[in-house]
Amino acid sequence: MNDNKAPRKSCESFLNDAFEHLEVDPEMQQLLRSPYREVRFELPLKRDDGSSSLFYGYRVQHNQSRGPFKGGLRYHKEVNLEHFVALAEIMTWKTSLLDLPFGGAKGGIDCDPIQLSSNELETLTKRYVQRISMLIGPDRDIPAPDMGTGPREMAWIVDAFSLIEAFNLAVATGKPIELGGAKGRLEATGYGVALITSMAADELGIDISAAKAAIQGFGNVGSNAARFLHERGTKIIAVSDYSCGLYNEVGLDIDRLVDMANHKQKGGKLSECSGDFKKITNDELLQLDVDVLIPAALGGVINKDNVENVKAKMIVEAANMPITCDADTNLNDKGVVVIPDILANAGGVTVSYLEWVQNRQGYQWEKQKIMDELERRLKRSWEEVKSRARRDELNYRKAAYVIALERIIKAIHLRGF
Repeated sequence: MNDNKAPRKSCESFLNDAFEHLEVDPEMQQLLRSPYREVRFELPLKRDDGSSSLFYGYRVQHNQSRGPFKGGLRYHKEVNLEHFVALAEIMTWKTSLLDLPFGGAKGGIDCDPIQLSSNELETLTKRYVQRISMLIGPDRDIPAPDMGTGPREMAWIVDAFSLIEAFNLAVATGKPIELGGAKGRLEATGYGVALITSMAADELGIDISAAKAAIQGFGNVGSNAARFLHERGTKIIAVSDYSCGLYNEVGLDIDRLVDMANHKQKGGKLSECSGDFKKITNDELLQLDVDVLIPAALGGVINKDNVENVKAKMIVEAANMPITCDADTNLNDKGVVVIPDILANAGGVTVSYLEWVQNRQGYQWEKQKIMDELERRLKRSWEEVKSRARRDELNYRKAAYVIALERIIKAIHLRGF
């Protein structure tokens, strides 16, 4: 996240390719590039020790042609408005590709949640809601968890919103089960990554039950993707977090590492682990000779500086924009297949939609029904992307963007502007 302009540059480049293919007129291009609303505001916080800190909150609402804005809240010390503009735009294409009745949004706070107490985080989150309460709601903009946030923060949002407007569980998704959350939501993104990986591998002639994979990022998404792929027989030979990577050529003990990942949410890290593996850097992980590489951490990790050393046959983007536009061109030229983020990591927003539906109905579904519906929707989207890629001789990223753009442009014309 060091280069805050890189996500926007990459998003613009991917969009340009789709605009050119669809021959979109300049006026429509400008409309689709421009966010509907960008908000930045101060969030002063009285700390537990009596000192004061000043943070900034953000919310970018990109497009609502197909429904209310939808997007996560990211708590990270390096976020800024430019960063959220790109991420909100990606959410617009993602919800459209999955044919969900939402638009795209993204927001958060430039804080390091690890450095804040639970009391401080609750105060900061509820103050954030106070600042944007007039912009969010079940029919306006529905926040969800992202990096640095989870069910706890979503519960605080429900409470803060209820004191300002009314109690409504549909104001946020990714909530605790006891507060209207969807069963299976926590593992939904990782499960979707594993499912899309398996379907894409089958299309490419890669036997997923005998494939070697490396996963950069071992938080909620990366650890669940590892677990579900491991259950399918995939040999996970490397995983990493910000502290280091773990590597074993014959395969890691994923069950043990997933248990450790649950502890990691409370402050642990992979560098504290011991076992039958070699410790490597994140850069070394990206350069391993594997069938499948899954970047599941930050954006821009595969870029012009290291793309020449990438040896994977297929890359599945579990993170948002982990490959820069320059690197993406290089990978295409080398014949490396890339499964784009707007398809690969869409399991989370899909189950968020199902949670929102349940909240509107006032009825909670069983987990199996949710996972079956998630799988059905992801399979349908994969088939649409695969079919469009074949028909128009496109790579998977361009095919996904073309489908998403077509749906949004049609909605704009139907509604009028």
